[in-house]
Amino acid sequence: MTSDITLFVNPTTGRGRGAHAAQPAAQALRDAGFSVRTVLGHDADDALSRARDAVDAGTGALVAVGGDGMISLALQAVAGTRTPLGVIAVGTGNDFARTLGLPVRDPAAAARVTAQLLKDTGGHTMDLGRITGRDLGSSAGQGPGSSAGRGLGQAATGGATTRWFGTVLASGFDSRVNDRGNRMRIPAGRFKYDLAILAELAAFRAVPYRLTLDDGRVVETDATLVAVGNGTSYGGGMRICADARTDDGLLDVTVVGDCSRATLIKVFPRVYRGTHLDHPAVTTYRVRSLTLDAPDTTGYADGEPLGPLPLTVECVPGALHVLAPPVPPGPLPR
Repeated sequence: MTSDITLFVNPTTGRGRGAHAAQPAAQALRDAGFSVRTVLGHDADDALSRARDAVDAGTGALVAVGGDGMISLALQAVAGTRTPLGVIAVGTGNDFARTLGLPVRDPAAAARVTAQLLKDTGGHTMDLGRITGRDLGSSAGQGPGSSAGRGLGQAATGGATTRWFGTVLASGFDSRVNDRGNRMRIPAGRFKYDLAILAELAAFRAVPYRLTLDDGRVVETDATLVAVGNGTSYGGGMRICADARTDDGLLDVTVVGDCSRATLIKVFPRVYRGTHLDHPAVTTYRVRSLTLDAPDTTGYADGEPLGPLPLTVECVPGALHVLAPPVPPGPLPR
């Protein structure tokens, strides 16, 4: 293993936390004996291009500093390669790091974990979700000639592009909350999305979904939301797919059916504990792949916009080499 590693930094994460986190993270990695090169980029497309160049040049690891959006961008560079991904989580939600049991908002501690794993076990492999759709987010979508995920069928065909995700693909009520939150300029941070939830509840309505599962079943249902989890949570710890694992070769699908506004308000707090899965309005599936379609509905993955449904999602076992402790066997605690 080379001692040269790449720090992939989003300086705007968390109102400047990314820029402040880069220095202690880099220092901890250097103290552990690694040579650190920092990649910033002028924008997301440029940053991703530079990260892919580092991977192609044989960097010992790509270490992402930022929130889930930055980690999502890093996934597009390392998925399907032998380059391990390190995570310095300093964003708002940090669900990728939470899923893997990594330090959150402590860049020096996260860098020390990364360095130790590089020296000892080299981390482990985990599954990723791969989405196929039309005109997926341009900064992460992988069109013709993309180097990310080489060898895993990433070429675009017929106008379709693919994109990797590590945590949850959201659609329906939750994606509408994201849409509204992204349009809001104030307040900042988590409170903005709490307000967006309240606003969307006022306009709440179920949407007709068509889900085509990998065993050929077609499920047509009116649903409040449909979430597809490679990991357990989104939105800073909302465990919408609480039983999902990153090492089982499967995706967990959570369907919240057509329920009243009062029921949704009552059930919503249970999402943080994962106990909502027992509610009669909730149906779950476990699949290797599925296609989901619904009118006028945007998909989000790892908190980043994908574009309108329909989208096809599949689990790719072992697609990522990640610098994180191994996931304990058995069901994850709720």
